[in-house]
Amino acid sequence: MFTSRPTLQGTFGMVSSTHWLASQSAMAVLEDGGNAYDAAVAGAFVLHVVEPHLNGPAGEVPILLAPAGGQVRVLCGQGVAPGGATVAHYRGLGLELVPGTGPLAAAVPGAFDAWMLLLRDHGTKSLADILRYAIGYAEHGHAPVENVGATVETVRELFETEWTTSADVYLPGGKSPRPGELFRNPALAATWKRLLAETAGAGDREAQIEAARDVWRTGFVAEALVRQARRPTMDTSGERHTGMLTAADLAGWSATYEAPATYDWNGWTVCKAGPWSQGPVLLQQLALLPPELPRYGSADYLHLLIEGCKLAMADRESWYGDAAEVPLAELLSQEYNAGRRELVGEKASYELRPGSPGGRTPRLCAHARVVTGDEPGFDPLGAGEPTVAIRGVPGAGEPTVAKHPTSPVPGEPEVDADGLTRGDTCHLDVVDRWGNMVAATPSGGWLQSNPVVPELGFPLGTRLQMTWLEEGLPNSLTPGRRPRTTLTPSIALRDGVPVMAFGTPGGDQQDQWQLHFFLAVTLLARVRGGLDLQGAIDAPNWHNDSFPGSFYPRGMRPGSVTVESRADAQVVEELRRRGHDVTVGDPWSEGRLCAVARDPETGILSAAANPRGMQGYAVGR
Repeated sequence: MFTSRPTLQGTFGMVSSTHWLASQSAMAVLEDGGNAYDAAVAGAFVLHVVEPHLNGPAGEVPILLAPAGGQVRVLCGQGVAPGGATVAHYRGLGLELVPGTGPLAAAVPGAFDAWMLLLRDHGTKSLADILRYAIGYAEHGHAPVENVGATVETVRELFETEWTTSADVYLPGGKSPRPGELFRNPALAATWKRLLAETAGAGDREAQIEAARDVWRTGFVAEALVRQARRPTMDTSGERHTGMLTAADLAGWSATYEAPATYDWNGWTVCKAGPWSQGPVLLQQLALLPPELPRYGSADYLHLLIEGCKLAMADRESWYGDAAEVPLAELLSQEYNAGRRELVGEKASYELRPGSPGGRTPRLCAHARVVTGDEPGFDPLGAGEPTVAIRGVPGAGEPTVAKHPTSPVPGEPEVDADGLTRGDTCHLDVVDRWGNMVAATPSGGWLQSNPVVPELGFPLGTRLQMTWLEEGLPNSLTPGRRPRTTLTPSIALRDGVPVMAFGTPGGDQQDQWQLHFFLAVTLLARVRGGLDLQGAIDAPNWHNDSFPGSFYPRGMRPGSVTVESRADAQVVEELRRRGHDVTVGDPWSEGRLCAVARDPETGILSAAANPRGMQGYAVGR
């Protein structure tokens, strides 16, 4: 199979991420004697610097880790809703949805603490060794990718008129970051240098990391975050609001370890975060597959996967969340999914059809029944994490790596006719020579989510926008509970042994693209005696939006399918004959996958990265 790049192979270590500087920084840690967890943390902090439009320290991250010879674990870096964040409070402000930007949408920041726990418990390097790469790029500069400056341009008016602390960082001298010119974030570098200075005398490596966690939760970082949350801020409602985050919220939360949700399929075991994420959607899509699959890439094959996705996503909307018990065992059971499979017919479904696991009656948010596919902020070509502009202030939202119809450069975000942008996130996978493996999907806290905290150089996140302002649902806004996140890294085992770590940015598309990748890996030919990771990443991809979106304004487009133009024209026509509303996108517009793997029999490591967007890279030797 022709691929855009080779699948890398080696024996020392492999890294794949959505930005080459993060990949190479993580690889440098491996070369310096660190393990996969040291490398992942270093790479993650570099992602905060070089992809600030896609993630930040005050965002969130689910991490899957597979220690050599140990059990796969989930490290949850998804913060909870603040103690005062009640449905009644938000409704009292006249809101029907949590705003897509601003402090009302800020959960307790989760990413920093999760990375610190990973480093403390599984790493070997000091915090200073890990942060030096991020500090270097923030202090001395890096050449930004096109998307950073293009995203800043979409929010220029907002920054200049409302979020002026963001303009100080991202519009110095009135100029946005530009490729070929060094861009610096001295405030962020100063934050990490002060953190290291305040923790240097705490004791050994673990004590210093614990001290850093304390500084984040109760020291100068926490104080600055709370001050920012209390500042009236213009958000997507078109009004200025203050947030709910308090010092007690920050001091009282910690990242936690959990057992993964798993599903066995065709000799593989796929591990995901639990139903506080959308991770089990991938598992249920596997459970919905019949014993015999149609030919890979055929119209029958795509139709089957599209319709199965709709059923799994309908169950996500009715049953997943952190505010109620989730009947996950029933949702993944053979009996339940055999019944659900019978709903897949010859024609495309335009209905949202949640099931009744264990005889329970499904319940959807009233807003989830509203078809909003034609509203501003919805674009089938902009697969990612969608949001909309602040009314009257163009471009306050999340960026895109998909080409818009008006974009002159593939991978460059554009303000459309409504002044809107589209969203995405990051991903990072590492495997080392000892067999340790990690997959992580950092996101949130992006530059267009909230104003930059001037003392820190980064903003708060907006993950609460994924909750419902209706009581009694699994994903209702609930103090102390996690908003259901779209972030969903994966680890796959063969005969109980970790073999592959993978994931992708893409919001609601993540577990669609990952399913297509996983099936391509397991169904298609091997390369050089190993898994054809690059071939599976490069294969033409697709997604559908036939369910409520997870991001403000929570739109859906029943019957939709968006395919890359590299898809077989006859397949596209057959899908249309079956009633699918097909949009043909650019040839390299669907999927942002990264992957690493280890052959347990030979010890050979491999890696691949997405060519779409022209910035993801795998490295290794």
